[in-house]
Amino acid sequence: MTQAFSGMPKALGHIRVLDLSRVLAGPWCSQNLADLGADVIKIERPGVGDDTRAWGPPYARDADGNNTSEAAYFLTANRGKRSVTVDIATPEGQAIVRELAREADVVLENYKVGQLKRYGLDYDSLKEIKPDLVYCSVTGFGQDGPYAHRAGYDFLIQGMGGLMSVTGERDDLPGGGPQKAGVALTDLMTGMYATVAVLAALTHRDRSGQGQYIDMALLDTQVAMLANVGSNYLNSGKPPKRWGNAHANIVPYQTFACADGHIIVATGNDGQYRKFVEAGGRDDLLADPRFATNPLRVQHRDVLVPLLADMVATRTRDEWIAQLEAVGVPCGPINDVGEVFENEQVKARGVAIEMDHPAAGKVKLVRSPMKLSLTPAQADLPPPMLGQHTDEVLRDLLGRSDEEIAALRAKGAI
Repeated sequence: MTQAFSGMPKALGHIRVLDLSRVLAGPWCSQNLADLGADVIKIERPGVGDDTRAWGPPYARDADGNNTSEAAYFLTANRGKRSVTVDIATPEGQAIVRELAREADVVLENYKVGQLKRYGLDYDSLKEIKPDLVYCSVTGFGQDGPYAHRAGYDFLIQGMGGLMSVTGERDDLPGGGPQKAGVALTDLMTGMYATVAVLAALTHRDRSGQGQYIDMALLDTQVAMLANVGSNYLNSGKPPKRWGNAHANIVPYQTFACADGHIIVATGNDGQYRKFVEAGGRDDLLADPRFATNPLRVQHRDVLVPLLADMVATRTRDEWIAQLEAVGVPCGPINDVGEVFENEQVKARGVAIEMDHPAAGKVKLVRSPMKLSLTPAQADLPPPMLGQHTDEVLRDLLGRSDEEIAALRAKGAI
């Protein structure tokens, strides 16, 4: 399915973003802004580009099924952008970035603290030439504090920020121990928070004429997204522990193995519990006083859960889902990613899209989940080839002649 929104208005069609970020957190933010209509100019290193261009396999394949140079990882976070190659270590490259910043509303970067100051590309330098600039820095630990100059990586921050202490099987069960999330949640959430912050700063600029600096840190984000787990600790003084796929306060509220796979059963009240065991033909569990209420089931979970596990194992996944949905017990399958994209609801919502691509012919992507009735999120441009738009941007936006562009390329500045 290909998105076709080209004739519709764009919420951020008046905004230009100069994106100096790479890998995931920053590019996730700029991709959100691009989906909402912003003109995103992605600055990349000549000859190398964003680190994730090399993070394969898998790679996008051409019409003959051969791998291209475009890693699937890069494709996931860079649609809707124009790629311009600039060597910011050269005076000429720094001058180009400064000129582009003058034409931009937002600068986004994820360099180490202080690194861009050496090139005159930090916020204080750029706001001198663009006073109403919104400048967003994404780092591992923020611009101050004892860890500010450390490099930050999603995996490390998941550990340092407490997520891995509550993710994984219980320590007293086989396979227990800390576990990272299967996707880079901290990077992604930092990109999402950065998107919100940029939009808030743009709103303030539009009302006041003032630009501002945004300091986004992966560690700050990870601690914030502990949500109720963090709040529970702050108000009890007791660090929470891992519960695997079970729930600390509700039983049964977990995964169970069926005859041919796994399901999730989430009984949120005593009535749903009764319907669950009735569907399984275990009226004896209804009569047992140890399991009559949720507090009692939590108290006796180590006795009850194995009995329920034996019950669930007697039928297939689809049989259980059909029976439990019929009586109003919340349940669902645990799909692999292939099953996700074949799911009828996922297909009905048009989650997977296909876009034209200069190297692969077509690439398959996941569209933005933001559905706006008047200004829908749009995927107008596929993830760019390295430097694909360098000449276009320098010529059309900065007024460089073909001769000047050739001279810059000969010097290695672009």
